[in-house]
Amino acid sequence: MSDPLIFENYSKKMKLPVRLAKSRNIAGTILTHFDRHYRIFQELSAVGKESFVQGDWAGSRNAIRIQISLYDTRVREAIADLKKRYRQSYLDTKLWCDVKHQYLGLLYTHQKPELAESFYNSLFTGLFERHYFDNEHIFVRPATSTERIQGDEATYKSYYPTHDGWQTTITRILLQCDTGLPLDDIRRDARNILKRILAMPRPDNSLSTHFQLQVLTPIFYRNKAAYVVGRAINNAQAQPFIIAFLRTDDGKARVDALITNPNDVANVFSFSRTHFLVQAEIPSALIKFLRSILPSKTSADLYTAIGFHKQGKAEFYRDFLDHLCHSSDNIRIAPGIKGMVMLVFTQPSCRYVFKVIKDKFPAPKEISHDGVISQYRMVKSIDRVGRMADTWEFSYVAFPADRFDQDLLEELEKEAPSQIIHENGSIIIRHLFIEHRMTPLNVYLDDPRARHKEQALREYGQAIKDISASGIFPGDLLTKNFGLTSHGRVIFYDYDEIIPLDECNFRKIPPPRYPEDELSDTPWYSVAPNDIFPEEWLFFLVTKPEYRQYLKKHHADLFKVEFWKSLQKSIHKGYFPDIFPYSQEIRFSN
Repeated sequence: MSDPLIFENYSKKMKLPVRLAKSRNIAGTILTHFDRHYRIFQELSAVGKESFVQGDWAGSRNAIRIQISLYDTRVREAIADLKKRYRQSYLDTKLWCDVKHQYLGLLYTHQKPELAESFYNSLFTGLFERHYFDNEHIFVRPATSTERIQGDEATYKSYYPTHDGWQTTITRILLQCDTGLPLDDIRRDARNILKRILAMPRPDNSLSTHFQLQVLTPIFYRNKAAYVVGRAINNAQAQPFIIAFLRTDDGKARVDALITNPNDVANVFSFSRTHFLVQAEIPSALIKFLRSILPSKTSADLYTAIGFHKQGKAEFYRDFLDHLCHSSDNIRIAPGIKGMVMLVFTQPSCRYVFKVIKDKFPAPKEISHDGVISQYRMVKSIDRVGRMADTWEFSYVAFPADRFDQDLLEELEKEAPSQIIHENGSIIIRHLFIEHRMTPLNVYLDDPRARHKEQALREYGQAIKDISASGIFPGDLLTKNFGLTSHGRVIFYDYDEIIPLDECNFRKIPPPRYPEDELSDTPWYSVAPNDIFPEEWLFFLVTKPEYRQYLKKHHADLFKVEFWKSLQKSIHKGYFPDIFPYSQEIRFSN
């Protein structure tokens, strides 16, 4: 029963009491809209395979952008339908207690109940005020189990190399990995994978008699690659692995890498990358498998990584409420240099930061409040190439007031009073962004205990190049706007000054007219708004001579206009960069 009219006709046929019939019909209408949303979402996910087959990289990017906006569009559509179909009765909050109960009954045999619950929550919060957001009316806590949901197709397949032989097993896996393209040379690919496995420090005699390889059936598509994800089960141990496929120029697929290092596997699913296009019949089963091989990732991270951003938000908020209950440290101002646009706070025991837009920005900032929001939303919808942090955007978030440091409370009242509501022992923040917490790069470089500063600066320069190669110029390149992850990657996280690269005018500094020009506090040449002078960066991005030497050693081209002009020409021609989420050293084709 997926059509609202079927629910209404069923209710009439059963001669249900009016209130019960109405609540059942509303519940059925909501679920119908969710099912339609998911069907369209899956159709867009299928573009990942189509784009890989055709080499249509712009097509896959466009599908991802549509997916990100799809959810809100469908929720608005559902709300409009409810208002039209049920007129004033949809405003009866007591009725909605019955609606939730009826909706829960419809989810008993549903294959995506957790997503359907979140869709219900989004619709309800779009209709009613915040003081109704309790578990009586919405699913503050999940009400359905996703533990044993079965689909038409197995979530993963098992292979037994100790029984069938490694060569046979690897060949079989490659043959059954339907990326949409025929393999260029399956013998070569199987041989490369086997050599890599045999080189790993785990000889056959350490494998149990029940050793097996479990490979996820859905294939993950992103950018110019297809990824097959699996795990090696040896007794109680699970070793992750990913087989990365690329498309050849003549329209075939080849294995580019076998990724086995847990940190590298985690990086493929990094929050700094756009989400995958993957067709998931049972999303919860996919998440369960991924969590078994990615212990550093939460369900919130992984739902977001496969395109379910709203579910990621729901999982995060539930986790955060649990964390508040089981922790004792206060929420405080985040360490680092204070920003001109955002007020940033965190809880030391929590691995996220919360960013509130200030009411006023000092000069020279000219962007508006809405402009900042637009920039962050734009970044969410583009290819972040592993160098720009993803964010969750929240409205009207309640925090317990007694968990805020006094310094933070005073800063909020001073810098963002329009965003703060005091209510019944809680502080409600009208609008905020949430990101994974990183060590600000300037803080790391100033730390005398830090031992990998050259590598961090090499990463810093590469981050600027990678972001720019995607068509975005970061704008404010100061190290305070970049963070260092636990895996040593440098990520950009300040978006209020980003602009399309093709809008930048990269210039050389004209020679001084007179010797006195170089001593002047003002430039002796005209500077338009988007004029950029790369040669001067080296002197203000870092102050220590040794840091400048590191940047010159690894990224001397960053400070030359010719590099940027060439990059602009490539992007103008439709160039899509090859930016791999794994190191060049493990590539078979390198």
